[in-house]
Amino acid sequence: MHNRDSMEVEMAHQQYSACVEACNRCAAACDHCATACLAERDPKPMAHCIALDMDCADICRLAVGYMSRGSVHANSVCQLCAEICDACADECSKHPMDHCRECADACRRCADECRRMPQQGSATAQASTSQRTH
Repeated sequence: MHNRDSMEVEMAHQQYSACVEACNRCAAACDHCATACLAERDPKPMAHCIALDMDCADICRLAVGYMSRGSVHANSVCQLCAEICDACADECSKHPMDHCRECADACRRCADECRRMPQQGSATAQASTSQRTH
């Protein structure tokens, strides 16, 4: 039984690899954007952008953890991640700085990958749930 469980987790991790990669890239872009915003001559107008960068980076890392473990809740976390990525992308796209534009692009790509999760992960989540209820 233990071998079968570790195979399922490995399969889940591989199944989610595109989303995991997008989330990791987004988290890095958000960290860079927040740091660059703080280094602006007057960072106060960037406060909302910085806060969203931090929220987005955190939820992306959380989603990676759920996907890497093959959690049955990965899809739910990824849907929330997509919402926060959208909010961050919307805010970053309001600003002319390159780091904000690059962050917005990474957030949009991540949101797109996270929205694909129900199609990607439903079989793994259903199999895990089914095994636990029997």
